[in-house]
Amino acid sequence: MTMPLDLVLVRHGQSEGNVVIYNYEKNGIPVPLNYYDKHTVHWRLTSLGVKQAQVTGQWLKDNNLTDFNRHYVSDYVRAKETAGHLALAKAEWLVNFYLGERNWGILDRFTAEERDEKFKKDFEAKKIHPFYWTPPRGESMVSLCLRLEKVLDTLHRENSDGKVIMVCHGEVMWGLRVLLERIPIDKYVRSESSKNPFDRIHNGQVIHYSRVDPQNSRVSPKLNWMRSICPTDLTLSNNEWQEIVRPRFSNEQLLRHAERYPRIIDKFPKCSKLSPRSATLTASKSA
Repeated sequence: MTMPLDLVLVRHGQSEGNVVIYNYEKNGIPVPLNYYDKHTVHWRLTSLGVKQAQVTGQWLKDNNLTDFNRHYVSDYVRAKETAGHLALAKAEWLVNFYLGERNWGILDRFTAEERDEKFKKDFEAKKIHPFYWTPPRGESMVSLCLRLEKVLDTLHRENSDGKVIMVCHGEVMWGLRVLLERIPIDKYVRSESSKNPFDRIHNGQVIHYSRVDPQNSRVSPKLNWMRSICPTDLTLSNNEWQEIVRPRFSNEQLLRHAERYPRIIDKFPKCSKLSPRSATLTASKSA
C-alpha cells in the first residue's frame, strides 16, 4: 500500500478566538465575557476568515485541485466552516476528530498576559524543549504526532493512489509535516521560533504533497515533493515545488550532534568498587 498521489492540507481561516486575543493584547480591548463560555471547538470564522477560505478555494480550482477521492475535515467548527467555503464541487466531507487542534489543556483560552501571570513556571519549562513540553492537562507535540499517525495509517489503508484533501489546523499541519518529511526535531524547534514568514503556516495556507514529479510527471512510491502556498498573500510563502530530502545520519553525525550539548557532569569520579546496590544488581543479573 502507498500514500495518495496528492495530499493537500489546508489551514482554517481566521477565527473569532484569534481576533479576541489579538484585540486584547495589541489594542487593550476587553475580552467578551461569553468568550470564556465557549470551548475553542466552537469558534467561528470571522468575515476575514470566510474571505480567506473563499480565496483558498478559488486557488484550488485555478490549480486543478478539485477532483479529490476523499475530503477530511477537523471536528472544529472553524475548520468545517472553512471546508464549506472552499466550495469544492461534489465534496463529501468526512469529519475526523484526530485532525482536531492540539489540546492546550487549561491554557486554551487564556491571553498571553494571563498565561505569563498564572503559568510562568510552565512556560519556563516550555523553553527547555517546546516539542516535548506538555501544557498543563494538555497535549505535547509528541502526543499530537502519535494521534496523527492514525490519520496516515488510514491514508495508507484506504486512499492509495487517490487524491485527498484535509482541512485542519496550524499545529496539526506541523505535526503532519514532521511525520511526512521526517523533519528533525531541532529543525522544527527553530522553525517554531522563526520570524521568517516562510516558516509559518498562515490562515488559509495550503501545503500540497505529491508523489508525481512536477518536472517530468514520473510517479514515485512516496510523497517526495511538496509546495507551500498562502493564496491570500503569496509573499508569505515559498510557492515553489521542493523535493523532500528525508535525513539519515551516520554514526559520526550522531556523535557530532551529541557534542553540541554540554554534559551536566563533566568529570566522572573513578569507581574502583561497585556500590552495595550496584553489586547486588550485578549479582542478580549474573544469576
